[in-house]
Amino acid sequence: MKLTLGQIADILQGDLQGDANRDIEGVAGFESAGPADITFAVSAKYLKQWDRCQAAAVLVPRQAPEQLSGNLVRVDNPQLAFNRLIRVFHPRKPAWSGVHPMAFVAPDALIGADTAIGPFTVIGAGTTIGERCMLHAHVVIGDRVTIGDDVEIFPNVSILDDTRIGNRVVIQAGTVVGSDGFGYVREGDAYHKIPHVGHVQIDDDVEIGACNTIDRATFGKTWIQKGVRTDNLVHIAHNVTVGENTLLVAQVGISGSTTIGRNVILAGQAGVSGHLTIGDRSIVGPQAGIAQSVEPGAIVSGSPEMPHSQWLRVQRILPKLPELAKRLSQLEKRLSADPPAADMLGPSSD
Repeated sequence: MKLTLGQIADILQGDLQGDANRDIEGVAGFESAGPADITFAVSAKYLKQWDRCQAAAVLVPRQAPEQLSGNLVRVDNPQLAFNRLIRVFHPRKPAWSGVHPMAFVAPDALIGADTAIGPFTVIGAGTTIGERCMLHAHVVIGDRVTIGDDVEIFPNVSILDDTRIGNRVVIQAGTVVGSDGFGYVREGDAYHKIPHVGHVQIDDDVEIGACNTIDRATFGKTWIQKGVRTDNLVHIAHNVTVGENTLLVAQVGISGSTTIGRNVILAGQAGVSGHLTIGDRSIVGPQAGIAQSVEPGAIVSGSPEMPHSQWLRVQRILPKLPELAKRLSQLEKRLSADPPAADMLGPSSD
């Protein structure tokens, strides 16, 4: 693909400085960009390397210094604009459309226009798949599943019965959506499985990382709301709700019937107990163990969780504990060796 710098400025609604007719053939990082590429710069550190940059053009903030040389496009958010250009130069389109001859599609399944079904993929009965979707090889879609438009599902993903998926969803390789939740009733020393007859709902513009497991609800739904992003190896248990635009980083685990608010960040390896509420715009630190609900806007860390500022103080003290214990032991020995304070004052006047 080739675009002029003027066309790119129009796409990004940016202010052009330089040659509008300069051809741009690709996108690249600041240090690796060549004379046919466009790149971006967002901070002062790039100014120190400006003379060494070989890019044909650079996206910069609108408030960037006026004296910058070369072909520039001034935009509100250079990194976001650059992400848009990546999609322009590298569109994610199926290499083919239609059903691969080595796929199986149930006779009553409905497949939208320009959708690609890869080899060894299975589409169950009563399932509906929207337009311009891409299902890679070895994907398994169960019965009565609904998938919207412009969805991409990578190899070895299993979407089990009754799952509902919105538009523009991406599900990375190896993920399982709609497996039974972990629920049992105890009788003496034995455990009896609780049937899970609910479903999973994933709203629009969600991206699910590789090797996630999202359990179906016992009743009702496990709900991943619009704009959620999950990293690899995330587990979401039955009847959990994850609010809009929340980030779940690698190895996060959320127990059943917990509600995660909007714009929350759960950092890597954070674990959340069941039946809790994590408030909107809160942040849970890495490896935190959440045993009680978290207020909106709170920043917590540790196991059990505590205010992040307190956790930082605790972490600073921990390496000093051996020395503090040694000093405490020395003080105890001194106190036990010294005569009592009353004896030091001499005989009583009584």
